[in-house]
Amino acid sequence: MTVVVGYLAGKAGWSALHLGVEAARTLKTSLTVTTVVPRPWTTPSPARIDAEYAQWAEKLAADSEREARRYLPPIAEGLDISFHTVAHRSVSGGLMEAVDELKPDVLVLGSAATGQLGQVVIGSTADRLLHSSPIAVAISPRGYRGSDSGCLSRITVGFPGTKDAVPIVRRVADLTDHLDVSLRVVTFAVRGRTMYPPEVGLHAEDSILETWAVSARETLEQLKIDGVVADDVEVEAVTGNGWDEALDAVEWLDGEILALGTSPGRGIISVFLGSRGTKIIRHSPVPVLVLPA
Repeated sequence: MTVVVGYLAGKAGWSALHLGVEAARTLKTSLTVTTVVPRPWTTPSPARIDAEYAQWAEKLAADSEREARRYLPPIAEGLDISFHTVAHRSVSGGLMEAVDELKPDVLVLGSAATGQLGQVVIGSTADRLLHSSPIAVAISPRGYRGSDSGCLSRITVGFPGTKDAVPIVRRVADLTDHLDVSLRVVTFAVRGRTMYPPEVGLHAEDSILETWAVSARETLEQLKIDGVVADDVEVEAVTGNGWDEALDAVEWLDGEILALGTSPGRGIISVFLGSRGTKIIRHSPVPVLVLPA
């Protein structure tokens, strides 16, 4: 097994490499830096365009490997690192081809180059993979530089409080036991912009949210009663006026990652994020791990 990191020279910076190194160290496995280059058209073209296109693709792969080799040694000492190139029509398709060939534990991606530093930004490639990947996908925030220890310290799983999400919590609990890292379970709720009409009043919204929080805490404690998580696992119900406020209200450790579950899509193993999951990802101040159904 290995950790596959999608990397292309000049795209999205070094954040994915940092997260990939952390994941590989925590999983006690190797790191495979994978670059997807465009596949030449099969139809012959004049003026040696195909040959020049192929040379350009080879240079792109070589530049990516050279940059990664130059950057990784100080942060990846002791890791077994290899490099892999896939020629494909799309980056997402190429990465899925690499996943099928290499059978990694997790696929690591960087955030898109747009958005604020410290924010998880889902680009077009990540968006496609979040809906099609048969394995877990981890996405680093922009500018992420890893933890001081070089390993993951805790996994916080976002739990919506529904029965169909219990298996995700159980999977993450088993994972943290295997990796010997801490586990936390958090349920989020936000007021939103128009939770209730103005004439009802904010006090009513506060009362509704507090009632929800009490119910959420009972549901979280039930996870311990049912043996889904251990008695010493930290559980927390968090409310806020928006997703940014709710995520900011949680204290995050150095080296922490936020795990989110998914729903099955049309009878196949796939990732499907609803609007709530997508909003949590966008406001997460730590890397996000998305687990396939």
